Amino acid sequence: MALWCEQAWLTEGWRNNVRLSVENGRISSVEIDAEAAPGDERHAVLLPALPNLHSHAFQRGMAGLAETAGDSDDSFWTWREVMYRFVDRLDPEGLQAIAALAYAEMLESGFGRVGEFHYLHHDVDGRPYGDLAVMAQAIAAAAGETGIGLTLLPVFYAHSGFGGAAPTDGQRRFINDASRFATLLESTRQAVADLDDALVGVAPHSLRATTADELTDIAAMASGAPVHIHIAEQLPEVEACLAWSGARPVEWLYDRADVGPDWCLVHATHVTEAERRAIVRSGAVVGLCPITEANLGDGLFPAREFVAEAGRFGIGSDSNVEIDAAAELRLLEYGQRLAHRGRNLLANGAGKSTGASLYRAAAAGGGQALGRPTSGIAVGEPADFVSLKAGNPFFAGRSGDAILDSWIFGGGARLVDCVWRGGVKRVEGGRHIHRDAIDARYRATLHKILG
Repeated sequence: MALWCEQAWLTEGWRNNVRLSVENGRISSVEIDAEAAPGDERHAVLLPALPNLHSHAFQRGMAGLAETAGDSDDSFWTWREVMYRFVDRLDPEGLQAIAALAYAEMLESGFGRVGEFHYLHHDVDGRPYGDLAVMAQAIAAAAGETGIGLTLLPVFYAHSGFGGAAPTDGQRRFINDASRFATLLESTRQAVADLDDALVGVAPHSLRATTADELTDIAAMASGAPVHIHIAEQLPEVEACLAWSGARPVEWLYDRADVGPDWCLVHATHVTEAERRAIVRSGAVVGLCPITEANLGDGLFPAREFVAEAGRFGIGSDSNVEIDAAAELRLLEYGQRLAHRGRNLLANGAGKSTGASLYRAAAAGGGQALGRPTSGIAVGEPADFVSLKAGNPFFAGRSGDAILDSWIFGGGARLVDCVWRGGVKRVEGGRHIHRDAIDARYRATLHKILG
């Protein structure tokens, strides 16, 4: 396969008249200032696809269902009760149908790979399926039919609160001990074996859901693959950790675990200056999910200071209440603007493009967190890229970084044209190639669940 584009954002920056050749899912050659050859597919603008480092795919099916005010103050904790009720109605077939829609939408918005933080393991009554990885197989099948790259992160979840508190009934489908989790992990690796470029890491759910000994055991099971954990997302979580241990969540984690570049700290919303600097020194990636964090009222991560200290971050769609790669980056910057009453706060220096700085950092941090780092569009790298609808009037008169700024701050997913994953075109004209069939199964599933 060969593509020719007027402008491409290569590893070394923007270049004009670029011709790419792809073999076996990877870029085999890059020619600059080249003429298009007969048979080349032609595009105006080409970018590397973004990694989505944190997703709970099934929650796409409950988008909008938790937006009615309750009798008391609504928060993450009241939203969680709605989620528990939704989970009670999901079977493997339904999970695959919802995940397929979420993954198709991710590709349509410019994501090329997803980190699936997968904690829905057991049957509706809490009993394990005969094959512990039946639900992981559903996730793998959804990734296979949509073509998205998959880093599957089976979640260890054993407790309802700090100090090993017993799980609640609403958590019954999530719960394992360390021994059964090891079996689940091995079965999950088998579940993704036929997927191109898939990877399995581990995810101790949170400090609330694991004990210190369990955290050590589960992290060791990663064997060098990514380790992801929710941490310090909500102020009540921080307060509960202090009451239990005398330490804040990130502080406690760094005192007891060997956190390094293979770790992803998801959210880390409420951190002190000392905790923030510890994250930077460790080389861990912070997984930021601005749309979900806004939807749940979590708060704002101190991104301005973190970026200034060369901290590493990526973005995720988390609850999938909205799936739009550009919108996640836009809201990340806008949150900092609102907090600090300034502009272009994550541009990383005078004269720098905010959009380009955000995109570059999220691509690097996301790739690291998902165990598939890439330098972007370059020889030998995966052929995972996005073309934009540069013929759209919105891009008139723009080139280079101005295209990124305009897409992120003014366009979003509607300006994505085509998306390739492993050299295979999965999105054309802004629509996944299997979208009609995926939509039909999703509708049938939601009617069954909610009807």
